[in-house]
Amino acid sequence: MSGRARPVVIVGNPVLHAPAAQVTEFDQALAALIEDMFATMYVAEGVGLAATQIGVGLAVFVYDCHDHEDVQHKGHLVNPRVIATAGPEDKSDEGCLSVPGPYAPVARPFQVTVAGQDLRGEPSVVTGTGFLARCLMHETEHLAGTLYIDHLNRRRRNRLLQEIEPFPWNGPLPEVLPS
Repeated sequence: MSGRARPVVIVGNPVLHAPAAQVTEFDQALAALIEDMFATMYVAEGVGLAATQIGVGLAVFVYDCHDHEDVQHKGHLVNPRVIATAGPEDKSDEGCLSVPGPYAPVARPFQVTVAGQDLRGEPSVVTGTGFLARCLMHETEHLAGTLYIDHLNRRRRNRLLQEIEPFPWNGPLPEVLPS
């Protein structure tokens, strides 16, 4: 991988709380961004990363995680949108590189199908189950300006914000965290 790791921004940064712009240029700059996103995700020991998490307001995410049968899946999606969900909801602990440290249970569908494009602009559809489904939903929501903590009640969310522990790969903490 030839990408370079970039700092991961933390909750409170405006880019995390706004919808990402659709990608219209499928060029070398997009390919380089995707390489940088993979490099960043691996340095941070994550399983998924949205472009907004490195301060880039474009609708792109990368992932490298396992499904419910423990099969590893790696890829990227540009301009993703959830087109189907199925199965019972699974309420499991979820965390986020942009909310470093704490985890909280969040209900997610067992199966998620996301459609978008690849780095060349060709159509791409990914269906995931179990943990991969959780990852696909989590990253797609990032691009809509939604963090996993937005699914929590205000009291639990505020408690989690107090537990944030930045890591070396995070950018600086905002002066005031959102409540």
